[in-house]
Amino acid sequence: MFTLLASLIRLVFSTHDVRELAFENRALRQQLVVLKRHCPRVRLRKADRFFWIWLSRVWRNWRDALAIVRPETVVAWHRKGFRLFWKWISRRKRRGRPEVSSETRALIRKMTEANPLWGAPRIHGELLKLGIDISERTVSRLMPKRRKPPSQTWKAFLENHVKELVSIDFFTVPTARFRVLFVLVVLAHHRRRVVHFNVTENPTAGWTAQQIVKAFPEDAVPRYLLRDRDKIYGQYLRDRLRGMGINEVMIAPQSPWQNAFAEGLVGSIRRECLDHVIILGERHLRNILKSYFDYYERTRTHMSLSKDAPWPRAVEPPELGHVVQVPQVGGLHHRYQRRAAYRDRDPPLIS
Repeated sequence: MFTLLASLIRLVFSTHDVRELAFENRALRQQLVVLKRHCPRVRLRKADRFFWIWLSRVWRNWRDALAIVRPETVVAWHRKGFRLFWKWISRRKRRGRPEVSSETRALIRKMTEANPLWGAPRIHGELLKLGIDISERTVSRLMPKRRKPPSQTWKAFLENHVKELVSIDFFTVPTARFRVLFVLVVLAHHRRRVVHFNVTENPTAGWTAQQIVKAFPEDAVPRYLLRDRDKIYGQYLRDRLRGMGINEVMIAPQSPWQNAFAEGLVGSIRRECLDHVIILGERHLRNILKSYFDYYERTRTHMSLSKDAPWPRAVEPPELGHVVQVPQVGGLHHRYQRRAAYRDRDPPLIS
C-alpha cells in the first residue's frame, strides 16, 4: 500500500493527460484487487477507504472510475474521518464538570435505597454535611430513577415576626384497635423546632392550655401564636394565653394554608413516619413521635434552613474517615457521619 501511495504522489507532478490516465488505471486496479480479495461479497478495508478519500482530494474525475461503491459513500467516509479527526484533537483539551468519584456515586445510591422518602435536596444536604462538594443537579442525575410523590412547599408569611412566632395544630392518628388519638404539636417558626408535643384520646381546652404552659417557661414566652379556628381550643385557652402575654393570630375559616409551617410539619410526620407504622396505643405513638422528632431536630436537613438541621450540624471533612450510616426512627431514616466524628447519640431534645 505504501508503494502504491508513493507512485500516486509522483503522478501528481506529471503532465495532465498522463496523470489522468494513470489515476484511472490505479483506481480500476485497486477495485479489481478488492473484488478478487472478497469475491463474491465485497468488503472494504480501512486502507481501501483511505485510498478513495485521498484520490478524491487529488483527482477531479475520480467519480468516473468508480464501479464497486457510489460517490456518496466516499464522501460519507471523508466526513466521518473528519469528525473522528477533530474528536481526537479535542479529547486532550476537553473541559467540563469534575468527575464524581466512584465512592461518592456508591454513597448516593446507598442513601437513595436506604431512604426511599428522600429526594435530591435532602441527599444533597447530607453530602454537604459530610464535606462532599457536589451540586444538587449532579446528585439528582446520579440517583436511581424511581417514581416519587411531588414535594410540598411552605408558603412564607409574617416574616417580620418569625423569631417571635409559634404555631399549634392538632392531627389525628388511628390505632390498631380502631381508636382515634389526638396529637398536639407546638412549632417555633424561626428554626422549625418542635418545642413541645403530647398525645391524648380526649382533648379539652383545659388540657390544651396546660400543654402551652409546659411548652413555654416564663423566660421563653413567644409574642404571637398562630392557630386555626377549631372549637377544641375554647375560651379557657384564650384566657390562659392572654394571661401569659401571648397574642393569638387566628387564620381564616377553612384556610389551612395560612398555617403553612404547622401544616407542613404534620404532612412531614405523616409521609416520613406515621404512614409506615401501625400505632398500638398512646404510649407507642408517643415513643414513635419522640424518635421521629429527635431525627427531625438533629439530623433532617431543611431546604428552608439552607439545608441544615434545626439544631445546626457541623460539616465533617473527608479527613475524618469513611462515612458511617446510623439508623434512626427504626431504620426508616438514617444519619450519615464520618467515622472519626461518630459518637453515641445525644439524649432526645423533646421529653
